[in-house]
Amino acid sequence: MSSGSWSHEVAANVPAGRLFKAAMLDWHNLGPKIAPDFIASGSVVSGDGAVGAVREIKINNPALPFSYVKERLDFIDHDKFEVKQTLVEGGGLGKMFESATTHFKFEPSSNGGCVVKVTATYKILPGVADESAKAKEGITNHMKAAEAYLLANPTAYA
Repeated sequence: MSSGSWSHEVAANVPAGRLFKAAMLDWHNLGPKIAPDFIASGSVVSGDGAVGAVREIKINNPALPFSYVKERLDFIDHDKFEVKQTLVEGGGLGKMFESATTHFKFEPSSNGGCVVKVTATYKILPGVADESAKAKEGITNHMKAAEAYLLANPTAYA
């Protein structure tokens, strides 16, 4: 088994608070609406959406080796636009990973937009290749889809 981590940054042209709400806090609702070719559905399956809640995102992409992810919200700071989540089921857990956590921080930038800073920490099961490049691409696509929605809908998540 191999432990690892990676960091990634995504610049966006929308304020940190709006992107944080859309891409993190409400992604289980927004994602299926704006990325239906990738996300079939989403829901909170345990809790009320606060710390400790578990969200499930069902994937609509047969090219991926999993059909859903369940993530537990471990930490949320609404003022600093931070969230930490842990993979608890699906998403390759038990097949690719022993464990995986992701920390997102949305930092305001001088142009009125923000920079999303992502740090993932994981334990890969023996014999599994590290696919962090694909994970980073997925994060970028996620943030850019939310950004495009927010730019097209300037009053959403205000």
